[in-house]
Amino acid sequence: MTKILIIANDESTILNFRCEIVSSFVKSGFDVTVCYPLAENTESIASLGCKVENVNVSRHGTDILQDLKFVKDCKKLIHQYHPDIVLTYTVKPNIYASIACQSIKTPYLNNVTGLGSVLQNKGLLSSLILKLQKIGYRKSSCVFFQNVENRDKLKEAGVIGENTPTVILPGSGVNLEKQKYESFPPNDGVTRFVFVSRVRADKGYNEFFEAVQHIKQKYPNTEFHVIGWYEEEQLTPMVDKLHGEGVIIYHGKKLQEEVHEIEKNCNCLIHPTYHEGMANVLLEAAATGRPVIATNIHGCMEAFEEGITGFGCKVKDARSLEEAIEKFINTPYEQQVEMGRRGREKMEKEFDRNLVAQKYIEMIHKVTESDQAKY
Repeated sequence: MTKILIIANDESTILNFRCEIVSSFVKSGFDVTVCYPLAENTESIASLGCKVENVNVSRHGTDILQDLKFVKDCKKLIHQYHPDIVLTYTVKPNIYASIACQSIKTPYLNNVTGLGSVLQNKGLLSSLILKLQKIGYRKSSCVFFQNVENRDKLKEAGVIGENTPTVILPGSGVNLEKQKYESFPPNDGVTRFVFVSRVRADKGYNEFFEAVQHIKQKYPNTEFHVIGWYEEEQLTPMVDKLHGEGVIIYHGKKLQEEVHEIEKNCNCLIHPTYHEGMANVLLEAAATGRPVIATNIHGCMEAFEEGITGFGCKVKDARSLEEAIEKFINTPYEQQVEMGRRGREKMEKEFDRNLVAQKYIEMIHKVTESDQAKY
């Protein structure tokens, strides 16, 4: 029986986006152990048929001693479970768990879920992270990417070697049963938008705030719902101000099921982000049958078709976002409904999470059955 060790930095990485993948591994006969900093949903993940182990890793910390301890803990888990292959998600596991695998000569696969601000910022920390990633990926059996641009940028930066296999995935995919298609909200004269994201500048909140203030003045029969928790407290005063003025309706952090309930009562989702691996919020909105407005960047563009399932706007451009919102408001109701239907159709054809699971399984079989080792 093929043994797989999955290492992630947070339970939500597994719980929200990869439960179906873990289930597919188990159904395929794999012995699966999932490792992450344990929290309250351990039983939910264990119910998928896998084992669950604690491993301490900080998502954003820069404590080198803590990161070295993470390497040591990963090595301990590999010695304990003797996996045939290790699968890692997000930056720190991609670096430090990979280093642990290299030291024990265990094959591993990495998943790059996005580049974040690493390549946007040119400081010493970004340079160090890129160098560490190069070390982590150098003996990877395959590095999975969620869009072509992320792959190409890491290749151009010399992080991914020419001989390192890479595969492009349709993001994390979307659970089409959980994100079920919903009838479009009634045409009551109000156009409702929803923005689902952590509250931080690089998700496009400043541009969003500027755009919606203009839109509300011009189109009072609009609503702008905001769902997300604060990652940058400096945005709190503006959120409070606009909520108090009725420009936005701030819901705070919500569970995924609650997000779906709000989303289904809205006409369109807005996502003016600066960078993405693949925007899960766009996939989930489209699966629900809602058109989207998003920045024309890789990680978003793949999730919608201009004028057919959504509208694009320029990144970091409030005026462009405002124009896209206004374009949607002036789109006839019947066409909005059709855009939502076409969005769901696109998700079924291209982004079913089962397709993602199958690509992983194919690569796992290829690596574990191959006699050609890198070590």
